[in-house]
Amino acid sequence: MKFLSDDFLLEASESMGSLGDKGISRRAFMKFCTGMAALLALPASMVPQIAEAISSGKKPYLVWLEFQDCAGDTEALLRATAPVVGDIVLDVFAVEYHETIMAAAGKQAEKSLMDVVKNHKGNYFVVVEGAIPLKDDGIYCCIGGRTAVDIAREVCGNAIATIAVGTCATHGGIPAALPNPTGAVGVKEAVPNATVINLPGCPVNAENITATVVHYLTFGTLPNTDKLGRPLFAFGKRIHDNCERRAHFDAGQFARQWGDEGHRQGWCLYEMGCKGPETFHNCPTVKYNAGTSWPVQAGHGCIGCSEPHFWDTMTPFYKRLPKVPGVSIESTADKVGAGLAAATAAGLVIHGIGRAISPKKEEKQ
Repeated sequence: MKFLSDDFLLEASESMGSLGDKGISRRAFMKFCTGMAALLALPASMVPQIAEAISSGKKPYLVWLEFQDCAGDTEALLRATAPVVGDIVLDVFAVEYHETIMAAAGKQAEKSLMDVVKNHKGNYFVVVEGAIPLKDDGIYCCIGGRTAVDIAREVCGNAIATIAVGTCATHGGIPAALPNPTGAVGVKEAVPNATVINLPGCPVNAENITATVVHYLTFGTLPNTDKLGRPLFAFGKRIHDNCERRAHFDAGQFARQWGDEGHRQGWCLYEMGCKGPETFHNCPTVKYNAGTSWPVQAGHGCIGCSEPHFWDTMTPFYKRLPKVPGVSIESTADKVGAGLAAATAAGLVIHGIGRAISPKKEEKQ
């Protein structure tokens, strides 16, 4: 295993300039690079290459567009813990346009955007937050006198790559929920010729934004994706596979009412409508708020927000779905408890210990 030397870390952190000014230590920088390697499922031997890519001094241009959104993904970005997006990635990129946080406004702001598009064609990245309406020529979302679809086709169509963040930008999200009055869609549907990687979630996990950017800076390519354009490092496994409540599912222990004994003891929330068995995301392993928690850990079932059209396909949120494609989880949830009870009873008989239980204890059992 190859480790980062103090000399290398010192050189890398010094080359990043502003990071040192912000008080980011060599140890914190190493921790960041190591964490990115782990999130991307890369060996520890790749940490020096990641560090070198981040500290190379090159600053690709980046513009951040917001369309039909609630700014929740921007909020998630701004609340990323140091040193993550706010302290490293935004220093690595030359962020020329982000209407929510930039100082410029009006024509000056729009000029900043178009200067990048015209002067750095094919050499900049785009992050898109929010859905893009197509109905009635896209008039339901306009910025600076132009429709969102017109802006997206020009800006995303001339970029190295577009990172669609949040479920609205990836699949249309809540704006696209039936009856979808504005004809809202995700970026890839609105701009088919663009190179788009999807990071769904409501909101997006800022760690996944960081990892996607770091992957490109390190290897010069976007991460491998599934058929929905989602990076496999973040969406390659079901939530159910890594959930801390999975053992309770396997044991047939389900919370059946909010606040009941099972709910208080952290039992499985599938009976309460949790969509973890049919949702692909790394929420259980990465979590939110500096890895503090995530909805299921906090006691609320997954609502499947990283899946296409979740608002229509995953509702009602507090009722379990009748059948999970490819997984006979419905029958498992119904029968696993009974099966375990039968197996336990059989075990007692086989080992001849059933009769050793006193009537009082047997009644309690």
